[in-house]
Amino acid sequence: MTPFSPGTSASLCRGVMEGLLTRCGALAACSHQLSGSVPRGFHHCALGRGKRLVLSRMFQPQNLREDQVPSLEGRSGDLTCKSQRLMLQVGLIHPASPGCYHLLPYAVRAMEKLVRVIDQEMQAIGGQKVNMPSLSPAELWRATNRWDLMGKELLRLRDRHGKEYCLGPTHEEAITALVASQKTLSYKQLPFLLYQVTRKFRDEPRPRFGLLRGREFYMKDMYTFDSSPEAAQQTYSLVCDAYGSLFARLGLPCVKVQAAVGSIGGTMSHEFQLPVDVGEDRFAVCPSCSFSANVETLDFSQTNCPSCRGPLTETRGIEVGHTFYLGTKYSSVFNAQFTNVHGKPSLAEMGCYGLGVTRILAAAIEVLSTEDGLRWPNLLAPYQVCLIPPKKGSKEAAAAELMGQLYDNITEAVLPLRGEVLLDDRTHLTIGNRLKDANKFGYPFVIIAGKRALEDPAHFEVWCQNTGEVVFLTKEGVMELLSQVHVV
Repeated sequence: MTPFSPGTSASLCRGVMEGLLTRCGALAACSHQLSGSVPRGFHHCALGRGKRLVLSRMFQPQNLREDQVPSLEGRSGDLTCKSQRLMLQVGLIHPASPGCYHLLPYAVRAMEKLVRVIDQEMQAIGGQKVNMPSLSPAELWRATNRWDLMGKELLRLRDRHGKEYCLGPTHEEAITALVASQKTLSYKQLPFLLYQVTRKFRDEPRPRFGLLRGREFYMKDMYTFDSSPEAAQQTYSLVCDAYGSLFARLGLPCVKVQAAVGSIGGTMSHEFQLPVDVGEDRFAVCPSCSFSANVETLDFSQTNCPSCRGPLTETRGIEVGHTFYLGTKYSSVFNAQFTNVHGKPSLAEMGCYGLGVTRILAAAIEVLSTEDGLRWPNLLAPYQVCLIPPKKGSKEAAAAELMGQLYDNITEAVLPLRGEVLLDDRTHLTIGNRLKDANKFGYPFVIIAGKRALEDPAHFEVWCQNTGEVVFLTKEGVMELLSQVHVV
């Protein structure tokens, strides 16, 4: 099993275990952050009264026990990374065209949870959410010369009137024009931290690695407007710290590295890199100090740290976040002004900050998963609990009613878990086969009604997927374990 990094759920896991050791006489599995979303529709289940979420009714186009999964171009060599293979195999995504994917229900649930965590971090520092059109007029891009600068990367089109547009890969022009249209801004209203989570489009010459490098993807992009360079630098640090907090909550060991400004422009830039062998970026870190940088920013022959002269260590990573200090690069073009403390018009100082939402999802799976099964950050698992009742006609079949009762007890008594518990009602399959499927999906908790469910009192087999621990708990023990989880 792939363990989570120190400081995430490990300490919570041990605390829950110790408490249950005292009160229940058994070790428990790890505690997980949970989402409190409630689904609109439940499905009827034959294990008891009421409506329950059951696996047989889920839209699941792939056969979990087949080795063959669809590739992007019909070539097996296209499946070049673990996250792409697993996401296709279990039905998180399905290819639509090169670089474009259908996001299926499990993936959408995980992504919506990620967006909620991003919202929490951005709004905690004063972020205000907006939503801008994906269709961006060419004249905005021509004003900054990026219509030509970005070249073939822009997906361009004309409407019936011959007017030119692009499908926005980023929104610096659009947001600056929006703020510039507000003619009575005062320094007292600043800073503005405006962000959105939307689809983005880039005409990648060679889409690959599934959601890690596509032509259509989800991104969180924030744009900030400040009254002075000093205030803008403070905002820059504030957003970078929020990014660090986000990745820490997800249990992802990201490294903040110096980076080139590229086509976005500005005078300062940093990337948030997740170290992984499949990463397309290379960055250098100094073990002796805090220096780190994308190798693109270093001299080709540079092997020593520019800060302490110690040796640099090079590694590969996936860029999951990027920040830029823009200054007045865009505000000067669109005349985005405010009235300063002296009553005079001044140009706003800007920054922009991106998070690859679908890329974070895939990168987390790439880093945390085993070769055979998905493993999720605590906060993002599509469903937190999977219940596996006995096989129909088996010696343990009498325990099926107990499993139905346990489902109802959990969802009625532990409110955050409503909509988070899934019942694997495919009782024509053995428990072993369904456990293999549960392992592939990576549910944080898998609870089985096996032989010991026939004891008095009944004991359920509880798996913690992220640590590999298996314990046997009574209904009371299961309820106590699940009642101690935290809510997003």
